[in-house]
Amino acid sequence: MTTLVIGARGSIGREVLRLLLAAGEPVRASVRNRAFADLPAGVPVVAADLTRPETLPAALDGVKKVFLYCPPEGVEGFAKAAQDAGVDHVVLLSSGSVLLPYAAGNAIAEEHRLVEQALAGSGLRWTPIRPLVLANNALSWGHSIRADSVVRLLHPEAAMAPVHERDVAAVAVAGLDGVDDVSGVLTGPEPMTQRHQVELIAQAVGRPIHIEELSAEEGRIHFSRFMPPDAADAVVDLVTAALNGGSPATTTAQRVLGRVPLPFAQWARDHAADFR
Repeated sequence: MTTLVIGARGSIGREVLRLLLAAGEPVRASVRNRAFADLPAGVPVVAADLTRPETLPAALDGVKKVFLYCPPEGVEGFAKAAQDAGVDHVVLLSSGSVLLPYAAGNAIAEEHRLVEQALAGSGLRWTPIRPLVLANNALSWGHSIRADSVVRLLHPEAAMAPVHERDVAAVAVAGLDGVDDVSGVLTGPEPMTQRHQVELIAQAVGRPIHIEELSAEEGRIHFSRFMPPDAADAVVDLVTAALNGGSPATTTAQRVLGRVPLPFAQWARDHAADFR
């Protein structure tokens, strides 16, 4: 029963692919451009673009399960192609923000909600995986840490429970294997301030890292360098909510995986080279 991993070059998709290979599962990986796939030798790779529905039938041919990360503009075409191909089960990488009442109207939460609603109405069997704060978000600090040993932060004392991409992938694979109740808000083991996250990265790289605090307006300007203005506003709102206790730690990962989720200190050690 072949599983298609869509977006296999991404940090979570790559981990899903690795876990499926380790379990001996038949897999196929899709990327937009095969020339830049850089995936394990022997993995069948197909070119597919979710915003170009005509590329999907060949990618889905013979596929029964799909790991999916999808923009809203691609979900309708994917759903139709998956139905036509006879796909049995889709595991969607979504966001825990869709389950937070205060995030209603937040641009990031609503984008994920649109994708979930489209799949819910598609007739496909589907399961969402909903990480709230990805530890990989800290990679956005990499350039300034490498260049100046500094991180510019909105609300350094905002507390979150970042989840390691390996745990997100493991929960996704459990969902592909038919494990029930994997769709709760998915987090790391404990809330910690952004300041403490920076301290753990500093320990991993072996040098001090200075924090420069940003105001809300400075934060919007800073985030707008990397994302559209509505998404920048959404990040500011989510970080501000975290300052006020709105970014909880949950037991979803421990319940699904049967172990304590990986701590942020482990993530920092795993990614130390990204900050040196």
